[in-house]
Amino acid sequence: MLSCAYRLTAPRVFEPVQLELNASAGVVVRPTYLSVCNADIRYYQGSRSPQVLAKKLPMALIHEGIGVVVKDATGTFARGSRVVMVPNAPCETSDYIAENYLRSSKFCGSGFDGFMQELVVLPPERVVALPDSIPNEVAAFTELVSVAAHAVNRFDSIAHEKRDRIGVWGDGNLGFIVSLILKMRYPQAQICVYGRNEYKLNDFTFADETHLTYDAPGECTCDHAFECCGGDGSVAAIEQIIGAVRPEATVSLLGVSENPVPVNTRMVLEKGLRLFGSSRSGRADFVSVVEMYKQHPDMARYLESLIGGVFPVRSIADMCTAFEADLRKSAGKTIMKWDM
Repeated sequence: MLSCAYRLTAPRVFEPVQLELNASAGVVVRPTYLSVCNADIRYYQGSRSPQVLAKKLPMALIHEGIGVVVKDATGTFARGSRVVMVPNAPCETSDYIAENYLRSSKFCGSGFDGFMQELVVLPPERVVALPDSIPNEVAAFTELVSVAAHAVNRFDSIAHEKRDRIGVWGDGNLGFIVSLILKMRYPQAQICVYGRNEYKLNDFTFADETHLTYDAPGECTCDHAFECCGGDGSVAAIEQIIGAVRPEATVSLLGVSENPVPVNTRMVLEKGLRLFGSSRSGRADFVSVVEMYKQHPDMARYLESLIGGVFPVRSIADMCTAFEADLRKSAGKTIMKWDM
């Protein structure tokens, strides 16, 4: 079976490459809706180091997406089934390390071809059926929702049981989704969001409190905290979190920073804080998100507010249009209606 992958060969340059697929190796999926991630933008823009770009490219981008089943040699899915594609591909199993932390695992759109292809072949365990209730444009960024769910799942197993007030630092897409999941998981807890942009904080209608970071309450106001800022914002956020949380709080770190971040270890030690990092997700997290979609029908309505723009893609020029639009956006997720 022939397919075409649209690989990034240099910053802002996509080129088609014909591929021979082994349709008998698993589930053949035709991607239909793809979501652009900040990691994709860093490759597209060429903002990664020259060494990284030389190692990773050429490569088809995108690790957030859904599609329809064209053929399934395993008999797991019916033709036409709408599914979310799991980008993490473990090569081994461990009793102690989750699949998304195994150094041997492959990840689509990060050294291996992502979902900017006409067709992809995935093992059945890398495909999860979607409920009809979730719109395509929202389902497209289920991978990002699974990353947030993974962090909350880990928090649930690590943090102490006093969870009356949980703070989330970051008013972007990840902060929004983490806050939403926390509110659904712990409805009795006060979810307090801290951000830099009032117009973004206005969308957190489900949160109990929102605060601009420069006008936030003083010390010891949160039982636990999640850092969802990343980039240059990580430094200030982590510093403020360490001051704002109560002793023996658990702090979840989710923001990706290209540069080392200083941490006030004196206060970490004095307060006995637990800091843990979370990255990516695994199949179990996708399954848990699909269950959340089913159990909380209003979840889709909240997530729809994150859709920044939907771009039909029928050519390489359309791909560039979508990526350039994502570069200019102030908030939200850029969705490609993939028709290649």
